[in-house]
Amino acid sequence: LSSNFLSRSWSKLDYSDGYYAFILQECIYSYPDLSDLVFLESYSFNKTVQLQFNSTVGKFVAFTEKDMQHAKAWNEDPNIMQLMKENMQLFYLFIYFNLHLNLQLVKLSLVKWDQDNHSTILMCSAYDFYPEQIKVSWLRDGKPMTSDMTSTLEMADGDWYYQIHTHLEYTPKSGETISCMVEHASLIKPLIYDWDPSLPEPERNKIAIGAAGLVLGIIITTAGLFYYKKKSALMGMRAIPIDHSVLM
Repeated sequence: LSSNFLSRSWSKLDYSDGYYAFILQECIYSYPDLSDLVFLESYSFNKTVQLQFNSTVGKFVAFTEKDMQHAKAWNEDPNIMQLMKENMQLFYLFIYFNLHLNLQLVKLSLVKWDQDNHSTILMCSAYDFYPEQIKVSWLRDGKPMTSDMTSTLEMADGDWYYQIHTHLEYTPKSGETISCMVEHASLIKPLIYDWDPSLPEPERNKIAIGAAGLVLGIIITTAGLFYYKKKSALMGMRAIPIDHSVLM
């Protein structure tokens, strides 16, 4: 399920003499554990990329001979190199929380129980996941259920995220364990949720809502920290003198 993913952030700095700088931060990765993550921070002056920090080589690289002195100065500045390290770490945390914690919003619920026909309908719902590709399946005692009737509905939330609802109609048996398994590109391994018929519906809802609140709180906190650090970083870089004669 692995593929290449890209996360971006950018800022524009204006100067009073008509020059402007465009800073683009990118994270490229293909594995959900982010083990192959590459962080890039590119600096463009008047629409031309001139400097770029690459985490693979751990330093700034100049794209023109004129910019080599700037790259050398920044590479030798411990404060700037520490800033690049912190930017990468913040991007890592931001991506990790969005990838892994959103998919914890999975809920198992009882839709219908027919005592006369001894049949039960369960629904497994997953919320706020991205990218769209996802697989939700049912297990009985750890093995895939193939003979029972299932149906799936997937919808877009309208905010880049998706939700999916899968129904299972089956005949319960004493002592068995029914589980919902979720597979997604952002997961290191499938998530498995066991159905517990002894837990009242209101209690299941409380657990689901509590988990959602925890995830949302962590993501908001991380996003706020990311914005604060990014803004502080840009102010610091703004103070670095730029020789416009070299940039032209």
